[in-house]
Amino acid sequence: MQCAECKGKGKCGLPRCPITSRFYAQLAVKPTTSYQGSSPSVFIGSYGYPEVRGGPLLINDGDHPPEWLAQGLTIDDIVGIRARTIRGSSGIHHFRDNLQEIALSSSPIDVDVVFEKPIAFSLTFDGTVAPVGLSGSIRQMAVTGSAKVDRTVDRVTSDLDLGATDACVTLMESDIDVYQITKLMTAGLLGIRRHFVPTRWAITAVDDTLSTRMKKKISAFVPLEEIEIFSGEIFGNRIVCILVPGDWKYEMIEIWGRHTLWGGDQEIIVQDREGMTKHGYSPISGAYYSARLAVCEYLTQVRRQARVILVRSISSDYWAPLGTWVIREATRQAMANRPRTLPSLDAAVQEASARLGFDRWVRHSTLIPELRTQRTLFSFY
Repeated sequence: MQCAECKGKGKCGLPRCPITSRFYAQLAVKPTTSYQGSSPSVFIGSYGYPEVRGGPLLINDGDHPPEWLAQGLTIDDIVGIRARTIRGSSGIHHFRDNLQEIALSSSPIDVDVVFEKPIAFSLTFDGTVAPVGLSGSIRQMAVTGSAKVDRTVDRVTSDLDLGATDACVTLMESDIDVYQITKLMTAGLLGIRRHFVPTRWAITAVDDTLSTRMKKKISAFVPLEEIEIFSGEIFGNRIVCILVPGDWKYEMIEIWGRHTLWGGDQEIIVQDREGMTKHGYSPISGAYYSARLAVCEYLTQVRRQARVILVRSISSDYWAPLGTWVIREATRQAMANRPRTLPSLDAAVQEASARLGFDRWVRHSTLIPELRTQRTLFSFY
């Protein structure tokens, strides 16, 4: 558990965290006091909220995970991109207009930045947000390019009477992806009472907001006719998802194996579940909501209702924490793969265990025993 608690803060006493060192080895940027290039996104920290600091992310890259996967980038490739990314920092109100213009743009926008002193290696791990290798305090900043703003984005961000939830849903229904919606939320461009939102909070808030609205829509659909199982994997994150006919219920079980990224000397298994409402923040943290969004997207697409048992198993191949986008995209990949139909819940559990390579996860489930013993109207459908 030491690594899971430390997350690169040096509590082990080593001169440098081994994971941090692998990021540092990817650096190809010399200390500099200025940057001229593109900015794909913004980052707002959470320390000291509401008096937070933030700024642009500076890298000649789109900062768009689906593009990384489409290009076939490896985890080492993405670590290299994130290690070279600069996180500009200042009082957020100093450059409010610049940051919001960057967030509005659907593609990276050119900027000119001058730092107080040379940028430095400054890496912390969060688990929700993709890590950034470099940081610098901004003295001057100017946007030199022109923002490309989608018409729906312009309309929604200009509507000061539209609540944040309805704004997120309107954007989603107009095919604005979750990454763009998160940028808009973190830059304080959504809702009636607008303010900058720490990026890690915005990521989970958008996942939660969109999937919560989808759940209400899903509850009106007829249930699946058969039990289905899906699976997929990205960077050592294996997702196995069982869909059982019935009204909406969702359970996620997360397994960190021994000697994995945050696993330490012992296997760590965490479980959480919900019905139509979710009480409290999940102990699985942002991954719970990212995976739930992907499942809700699938059920909305096929217009079916189901009870969901989702298992995430992390292997040692996942050596660097890249953020909850990995879980979202791994689950999307799993749900895009052709499912296998099973005759019974027990057969589905056995198949899931075979795909995971072990069955220790089963005893941590509270939904499986419930489904085995409880009969509902859906069982006669």
